[in-house]
Formats: sequence, structure tokens, C-alpha cells
Amino acid sequence: MKSRESNAGLGRHGASGFSLIETMIVVAIIVILASITFISLQPLLKQQHVTNAYNTTISAMRQARDWAMAQQTSYEVQFSNSATPNTIVVGPTTAFTTDLRTATYSLPTDVSFVIVTVSGNPPTAAGPDGYGTGAAPIDFGYASPGTTGGGNIAVYFCPDGSAQIGGCSSGTTQAAGYWMNNWDGGVVYIAQPGNAMSSRAVTLWGATGRIRGWRLYGKSGGYQWVRQ
Repeated sequence: MKSRESNAGLGRHGASGFSLIETMIVVAIIVILASITFISLQPLLKQQHVTNAYNTTISAMRQARDWAMAQQTSYEVQFSNSATPNTIVVGPTTAFTTDLRTATYSLPTDVSFVIVTVSGNPPTAAGPDGYGTGAAPIDFGYASPGTTGGGNIAVYFCPDGSAQIGGCSSGTTQAAGYWMNNWDGGVVYIAQPGNAMSSRAVTLWGATGRIRGWRLYGKSGGYQWVRQ
């Protein structure tokens, strides 16, 4: 009697567990769910890349201004979108000693200094803070908002905190009068190519070195830059 009960128990235990087909079904379900999760997260990951690039750009410009004021020398911020990844280089201008701090930053590879056009046109007729026409992705060199003459790809921060066109020196010596009324304002645009609604922008007002961040939002009949 004990033997039969024991054998019956062994039979029940042997029949427990999953068959190969059941295991494969479970694995397939897990793979499908993981794929759906990965796909659904892609827009969030891409948006985070844009946010990281935007924060990097603002931080690099503010860092250059802080270094210029702290070290009482001219600092240059050089933007480049000629290769992937796009880069920002911060360093002292060649007019002064180069034995000072420098830094190089790279944007995520899927984000660029670029203007994303809508039906072949810039998303807005005018750039944020009144700088530019939305035609150049790196557009510095304006004396004041609303003026013409931008298109430079570098800005120069001076010891007084302002930003100037072409640097803050006369020859190889600093001259306080040289960095008056030669303001270097402008805007740089950041986005994922082909995705207009990912667009961000950073503006600079040369007279004070004020730096602002912007984001593009859709509105009835068009788009609008909103301060961040």
C-alpha cells in the first residue's frame, strides 16, 4: 500500500512544472512586453537628450562668463555644428595667456545646433529675444536685439561680464574702453533634426551678458518661443 502511494506521489511530482511550449510562450510574452516598453520610452529618451544638450549649452556659456569675471580676462565660447557630435569649446582668447582653464563639451549625437524648418520655413518669423530671423542655427554678433549683422559662431565674455564682438582687448592688453558699445548678442538653436517641437534656444544679451533659455511651443496658427 505504501509503495503504491509513494509511486502515485512521484507521478504527481513528475507531472508538475512547465512544458517546453509553455516556457516558450512565457519567454515570448516577456520579449513582447520588453519591446513595447522600449518603444514607448524612445520619445522620452530623445527628449531627455535635447534637454541635456540645452542644459550643457547654457552651462558652458555661464561658465565662460564666470571665468572671465573671476580671472579678469577674456573668454571665448566657440560653437561647432560641422561634425557629429556638435561641440562647445570654452577657453581664454589668444590675446592673453593660455595657461588658464579650458573645457570642451559634446552634445548627444542625435541633437544638433540646427533650425528645424516647417514646410521649408523657420518655425517663427523672428528669433527669441528679437535676435535674428531664424535663418542661422548659430547666430551671434548682434549689437542689440532687432539689429542686423549676426552669423558669428563664437562669443567673447569680458571681465565686466559683458559679451563683445571679436574679444575684449586692444592688441595684447586689456583696455576697459574697448569693450564698450561693441556688444555681442545673439542666439543658438538646439534641436533634433526633423523634429521641430524638440527645438530649444539660448539667447545672450551682450551689454550685460544675460543668458536666457527658450523652448518652442505650438499655438493656434503657428509657433511661439516661451521662456524657460
